[in-house]
Amino acid sequence: MLKYPCLVLDHDDTVVQSEKTLGFPFFKAFLAKIRPDVTITYEEYVRGCHEMVFTDMCRQKWSFTDGELQEEYQTWKEYIRTHVPAAFSGIEAVIRRQKEEGGLLCVVSLSGEENILRDYRTHFGIEPDVVYGWDLPEHQRKPYPYPLQDIMERFCLKPQELLVVDDMKLAWKMAKPLQVPIGFAAWGKREFPDLTLEMKGLCDFSFDSTEELEKFLFD
Repeated sequence: MLKYPCLVLDHDDTVVQSEKTLGFPFFKAFLAKIRPDVTITYEEYVRGCHEMVFTDMCRQKWSFTDGELQEEYQTWKEYIRTHVPAAFSGIEAVIRRQKEEGGLLCVVSLSGEENILRDYRTHFGIEPDVVYGWDLPEHQRKPYPYPLQDIMERFCLKPQELLVVDDMKLAWKMAKPLQVPIGFAAWGKREFPDLTLEMKGLCDFSFDSTEELEKFLFD
């Protein structure tokens, strides 16, 4: 019997390595295009995304208009179609065992469903049971509770039957009010020990590697 019948995975920097290699370089170039007098470092980008929703960060820090947010998203969609991030070592075993042992695999991410499904097909040859991504209305995306509420309603699950695994604080904000347990994907934040320390204090569990997560779930 599975410890958690439903595994809820984040995507970027939990399943695939994308923030440093794709997300930040793209956004830095886009920001330079529309705000040529502004610069941003990788650390500023990571910390901003850690504390707030990406759209809120863009609005508050650089006064993005709705049109600029839409332009950024459309440009990003074109970019990511031709750039496939690498998967973290060991995460495939977690995903496969969850499915093979009869569990549900859901994705709650701020990436688009199109590229999430593409990455799963490319790296693992399977698809999640359901994806809650950027394509949803803003009030239904992480950190709002809708994805977890819908999973529980759709599959008749109790909060303790889910485990959220994510590298970002937004997931804790989503899961905590619903009493859904959350595990910190510490392998995605190795360059930021203070953020790691914060997340280990907030989350119910913490996993330094994908192998630790696999052992926790199945052994």
